Amino acid sequence: MPSTRPPDYTGAGLVNLAAELETRLGSRPPAPGLTNSTLLPEAATYVLVLFDGLGVGQLSHPAAAGLNSSLAATLDAPFPTTTTVSLATIATGLPPGQHGLLGYQLWLPELRVVANTIKWTTLWGERLDYDTEGLLPETCWERLTQAGREPITVQPGNFRGSALSLALYRGCRFEPAFGAEEIVTATLDLADQPGRFIFTYVPHVDFAAHVYGQNSAEYERALATVNAIWEELRRRIPATAALLGTADHGHVDFRFEMQIRLPKEIEVDHTLYGDSRVMFVKGEPIPTTGLPATWIPAAGLEDWWGPGPRHPSFAGRAPDGVLVADDDALILHSHSDKRLVGHHGGLTDAERQVPLLIGA
Repeated sequence: MPSTRPPDYTGAGLVNLAAELETRLGSRPPAPGLTNSTLLPEAATYVLVLFDGLGVGQLSHPAAAGLNSSLAATLDAPFPTTTTVSLATIATGLPPGQHGLLGYQLWLPELRVVANTIKWTTLWGERLDYDTEGLLPETCWERLTQAGREPITVQPGNFRGSALSLALYRGCRFEPAFGAEEIVTATLDLADQPGRFIFTYVPHVDFAAHVYGQNSAEYERALATVNAIWEELRRRIPATAALLGTADHGHVDFRFEMQIRLPKEIEVDHTLYGDSRVMFVKGEPIPTTGLPATWIPAAGLEDWWGPGPRHPSFAGRAPDGVLVADDDALILHSHSDKRLVGHHGGLTDAERQVPLLIGA
């Protein structure tokens, strides 16, 4: 049976961390702040570092010792536990049901196509003509600017101008960085001024976990790299700034024999999207006889998306139901990536629980 506990959106979620930082900087976010807000230090500038793919359960690795020593609390990533959903939650201060970016693969009813929301292509690679800059509702960056603060994001330089960056960072200064050393230097230089919210994105762990798995030398090297980034930031952060860290989701390794490929004939009268841990379905319920999965209709998912009011496009983008893979299984459609070792998107602790790190 799969894990199906909904994420916390009331005070111990990623959305609440974003709201807490906005409040600290004088803005008025739409979501409540952290229940345990006293954990966060007072500061003139806040630096939030997001380590893509670094769940709480992964901090016990010896290569992550410095990160683990900074663990102050555990937060819940929103549903589904995937990068674009979590980044949109930080960018807007809203749960997914309100910001409308509902999954890594997203049905766009106006185009009648499923979009890969990282690349903004179809599932078979054709570029989509879509105004991603207008995808999300009001961003926290826009609210902070109205409050007289300066939001800045430090990102891999090749992300500049991408469709996803245009969606997520509307109203935010984009500071490109190439490599770990530039990530550290750019973040520290920017943190020296008061009245800023600096959001630094660190990608290394996610790629290594997806492609090689958590028992690989590549994964260990990625952990060592991000641990060194954190330790250097912690050592050199200006006294007027607070250094915080978190992640967008965790990872679970799956052997290839755990993959269950849905028969192609199902795709004739169903639209399948989402990801390998929670398959979104437009169409009639899919029988689960013989499948390591549970069918949950849309009405049973209300709490998973977070509280309302719903985004205007929610009903059109949301599935009619989902196939939730058992905790030890994957459900794949014809366009799923069958080469990956590490996966996420479900509601197991390993996928949902992300750290709150406090460096200074």
